[in-house]
Amino acid sequence: MSLRILITNDDGVDAPGIAIMEDIARALSDDVWIVAPDGNQSGAGHRLSFGHELTIQQRSHQHFVVLGGSPADCVVAGMTHLLGERPADVVLSGVNAGQNLGDIVNCSGTAAGAREGAMQGAIGIAMSQGVDYEVSRDVDWSNARTHGLATARAIIAAAEGRGHYYNVNFPFCDPLATRGIAVVPLQRFSRSPFRYYPSDNAGKFFVAIPETPLPLDAGSDFETMRRDGYVTVTPLMLQQTDLVLATRLNGTLTL
Repeated sequence: MSLRILITNDDGVDAPGIAIMEDIARALSDDVWIVAPDGNQSGAGHRLSFGHELTIQQRSHQHFVVLGGSPADCVVAGMTHLLGERPADVVLSGVNAGQNLGDIVNCSGTAAGAREGAMQGAIGIAMSQGVDYEVSRDVDWSNARTHGLATARAIIAAAEGRGHYYNVNFPFCDPLATRGIAVVPLQRFSRSPFRYYPSDNAGKFFVAIPETPLPLDAGSDFETMRRDGYVTVTPLMLQQTDLVLATRLNGTLTL
């Protein structure tokens, strides 16, 4: 039986990266579903639209749009409703325009799509195409196009259980210069990268990442993708409890 694959993203159903993800999925399976937001949901994290009615529109066979929905909303709708009695084996989220590295995964709608997929019992894989923002904000998708299928296939073959999801970032170097896949930890920044950023409009502001907090760890996802030219894969746990600390604290916290 062919893998059943569900695709979502956080850049919106018409974003160029989701078309690349569909090409990856169709090379893996002939049973591919798309359930994606109607517009940009970058930074939405794992927001779920509790208490708000959502609308599903069907575009074509196995291709749906959730109006106003987040990536997590889309995965819930797909896995528990649209795909019927057989939910997806794999949830692919992306390909995002721009890297999702380090602590940024905590707010990433792309990562949340894969996380909700894993929580629903699938292999969840988030994919992002890195951008060299020091040069340009334009996205060169060639690395994701070239190496996305092999990366997805390798993760699916190696995945054990459903206690993890996988965060993938493609470097912005020439695909021929990509050095391989590196399985690395995410970068813990010295502080949150998010900052108040004033707008040119009086009384308004943005939440932005004006600079990357330093120092950076040489073996982290950030430097391994950006500086070393690897496709980075970071396995992330759904069980977020620090079990060692929980054991140490057990019996020591009292009222």
